[in-house]
Amino acid sequence: MTRSLVRYTQVQSIVGDILTVGVPDSPPGERGAAGFGELALVEGADGTRSLARVVRLARESVALQVFSGTKGLSTSASVRFLGRPMQATYSDNVLGRVFGGHGRPIDGGPSLDDDARVDIAGPPVNPARRILASRMIRTDVPMIDVFNSLVESQKIPIFSVAGEPYNALLARIGIQADADIVVFGGLGLIFDDYHFFRTTFEKAGVFGRTVMVVNQASDPVVERLLVPDLALAVAEHFAVEQGKRVLVLLTDMTAFADALKEIGIAMEHVPSNRGYMGDLYTQLARRYEKACDFRGAGSVTILSVTTMPGDDVTHPVPDNTGYITEGQFYLHDGVLDPFGSLSRLKQHVVGKVTREDHGQIMNAMIRLYAGARDAQQKQAMAFDLSPFDRKLLAFGRLFRQRFMDIEVAMPLEDALDLCWHTLAECLEAEETLIRSDLIARFWPREAA
Repeated sequence: MTRSLVRYTQVQSIVGDILTVGVPDSPPGERGAAGFGELALVEGADGTRSLARVVRLARESVALQVFSGTKGLSTSASVRFLGRPMQATYSDNVLGRVFGGHGRPIDGGPSLDDDARVDIAGPPVNPARRILASRMIRTDVPMIDVFNSLVESQKIPIFSVAGEPYNALLARIGIQADADIVVFGGLGLIFDDYHFFRTTFEKAGVFGRTVMVVNQASDPVVERLLVPDLALAVAEHFAVEQGKRVLVLLTDMTAFADALKEIGIAMEHVPSNRGYMGDLYTQLARRYEKACDFRGAGSVTILSVTTMPGDDVTHPVPDNTGYITEGQFYLHDGVLDPFGSLSRLKQHVVGKVTREDHGQIMNAMIRLYAGARDAQQKQAMAFDLSPFDRKLLAFGRLFRQRFMDIEVAMPLEDALDLCWHTLAECLEAEETLIRSDLIARFWPREAA
């Protein structure tokens, strides 16, 4: 008899969304009743059916996460293992569609049951086979393009706190980025946020190149764990099979980590740091390491939101994220902080695939803005200000107004030109400490 047709009826326990069923111990050398991550069908005594996923294997028992929750289930339920992992729909038909955490469309559109399906949660590409990141993804956000360039195949989070406009920033990047395809994964979104993302993509005219996988706050917590895997599986196949440059947007990975904690507690795992399970680093790395520039194909770039409880960067979620990813964008007080943000891969593109003056102007602007912050502190403490301090204060005001507001949008070349004009409005050319040959070429003529 086929393994997927065997019905197991010995339900041992139901705790939270976790159902444990007894299975016979397999003879040595033979495969067990189920594999880790395999799908199962849970049938209640009243005939209701729910999908579940294997999350723990023991000698004579298997623990499953029930997608729709265990409410209404009793120990008289039965389980059948389907012999395959969770799958995502992959074809050109998924563009402009919205899927739930269970992998099925939730937008009222036509069924995609006949389209190709791909397994999720596969292994990441061997790092030795990846191409070194060398191409830039333009976002038209000056604080990113000019000061912390986003590079294809990069994995980078937006560190923020609840209440900050990180969803607005993520949506703006999604509609302005020069990626071929945007795959959006929403984790634990309230309906207003889900509606915001969808309508923003639609009004901007980019919904036709966007795939949305959404778990709302009212949906089962179990499905929240599947959203990154579903989104990344679709992104990976577009990159490998069609050579597309794919940008994956995820919000909020702290909700993902909280779901892991909730499931771990239900499974009676021993918690580690602040109640999170000891495998949090591994769980996050498995997803982030899907970012890749494939040899002879396209690329997958991952930009996620990570909210920091209490604005604490040492919290386990941002702390582990920082070890895995290649920098961070730090959003607070409604702006991208130039000092807290860092792109560790920007040196691969700044001045190489961008304009020659990019590196010098980037460094000069940040250095002078740091001086403006110091001058502002001196002013607040009633110290005497030098003429140069007053120039820096004027520069700092223009810098915040023209570049730091996340509503500002302009191409990189226009942003670099505006940097030169801002410097010329406030300072003399020699005060910028920029190379003389670049001054001769780019310093605004009206200021010379």
